Amino acid sequence: MNNLLILGAGGMGHMIQETALQIGYESVAFLDDAKKGKDIIGKCCDYENFLQSYDTAVAAFGDNNLRLCWTERLMEAGYQVPAIVHPSAVVSPSAVIGRGSFVMHRAVVNTNTVIEHGVLVSSGAVIDHDSYIASGVNIGLGSIVKANCTIATGVRVEAGDVIFSTRRKIDGVDNRNLEDAIYAFGFGPKCSYVKPFGAGHINETYAVYMPGEEGDELAYVLQRVNSNVFKDPAGVMENIFGVTEYLRGVIRAEGGDPDRETLSYIKTKDGCNYFEDAEGEPWRCYNFIADSMCYQLVEDPEQFYQSGNSFGHFLKQLGNYPASRLIETIPDFHNTVKRYHAFEVARKRDLKNRAAFCKEEIAFVQKREKDCAVLVRQQEDGTLPLRVTHNDTKLNNILFDSETKKGLCIIDLDTIMPGLAANDFGDSIRFGAATAEEDEKDLSKMHFDIGLYELFARGYLEETKDVLTEAEIQSLPWGARVITLECGIRFLTDYLQGDTYFKTDYPEHNLVRARTQFKLVEEMEQQFEKMQEIVIQYGGCK
Repeated sequence: MNNLLILGAGGMGHMIQETALQIGYESVAFLDDAKKGKDIIGKCCDYENFLQSYDTAVAAFGDNNLRLCWTERLMEAGYQVPAIVHPSAVVSPSAVIGRGSFVMHRAVVNTNTVIEHGVLVSSGAVIDHDSYIASGVNIGLGSIVKANCTIATGVRVEAGDVIFSTRRKIDGVDNRNLEDAIYAFGFGPKCSYVKPFGAGHINETYAVYMPGEEGDELAYVLQRVNSNVFKDPAGVMENIFGVTEYLRGVIRAEGGDPDRETLSYIKTKDGCNYFEDAEGEPWRCYNFIADSMCYQLVEDPEQFYQSGNSFGHFLKQLGNYPASRLIETIPDFHNTVKRYHAFEVARKRDLKNRAAFCKEEIAFVQKREKDCAVLVRQQEDGTLPLRVTHNDTKLNNILFDSETKKGLCIIDLDTIMPGLAANDFGDSIRFGAATAEEDEKDLSKMHFDIGLYELFARGYLEETKDVLTEAEIQSLPWGARVITLECGIRFLTDYLQGDTYFKTDYPEHNLVRARTQFKLVEEMEQQFEKMQEIVIQYGGCK
């Protein structure tokens, strides 16, 4: 049947009647308790008696509670209770309009919005995308409900009102800055939960879980960048976006998968490279790469070979990227001469009265002042060219494919800057060729593994021997020594200054870290000739 029964013969009822006739209903009749007329065939309480002749019915009352109550009674009685949408209204194909709801003249319902049953969307009203309108709501004439809003059951939005986005409770979000960041990147309306992620020393990192086909999925990684370390967040993010977008083209040309082999950073809803919270701290976000894994220490020698191959390939991929485009976001990051000078300043000032507890470590650094200048001088005289370098090439900054166990993607790109190949090589060695973690208190467990060094050098030089100059290849062992020494100096300097840079878990944490690095330097010095022979062998040097 194409007949419609309307409960309520007032102004709204007659608007619904006109709309129903325009969209194809052949006849319309009313039930009303007070009004009379030829098309009013009974009172509202008679509704069950007309089920055989009118199997389709709606409730057209301006009062929200009354409209909702009668809509639900009609559904319970077995009536078909359709949504009535005026032909001039604009309703997205992805929007859902519930039973017994009315969308009137020139109203707009945008993408992915859900309207439950018994709702009135008045003429000229706009409901933007991804909003949720609960049952029995009245959206007034010309009002605007902005994107991602939730309107509770029975609420009346007055004519001309503007309703702003509604924030929902997200599990794991325990502060306003994190909440603001989640919404800034557009995850707020659907985010399932958030929790801390990773083991970095510098930034706060969170895993963002979103609904997926098989339940909640880790979809994004969200980071609050430490502005005490990275004082130019705009420059950091400009470097990152420039390099990762360039890498996508290189990877595609190689026949690879750019969605898995480089990080894909996400702009904010406002189109910015990062979000700045109420405290002025920057947040950035990138897609999580599924079916990948990260190692904190070398568990299998093959992993270290793969890491050498990965970092070598990374340098090779960026061989034609103009280093002049990169902003030096941390000036003199690997200027070991200046690192030594900063150490001496910290030692002399001794702000926390800690120098007395690390006399041996201070003497160790002072004895190697000349070593700090080896690579810096070669850079300054042009022997070693500047390249696009990662500058934090630890094993745990590589994602490995969970299935193949091969290096997949280089991560943690904060320190992408012009630099020396020897610095990147050296940082990998000081971290990955060590037999213990960098904060191991028992120094008897910490050694430099020359076998792991050789594996990394072979993997690295397989990718770079045709790219690096002979001088660069021969500088690699010095890179291992100097960067390990530099890292120890940085830990010791931070200890003397009161732990202002690196995160610490206890007062002597940075001192413990410095000691492990100095133990590695000593053992590298003892095996330095062998280290040189290895790079000459795999680098094809004369």
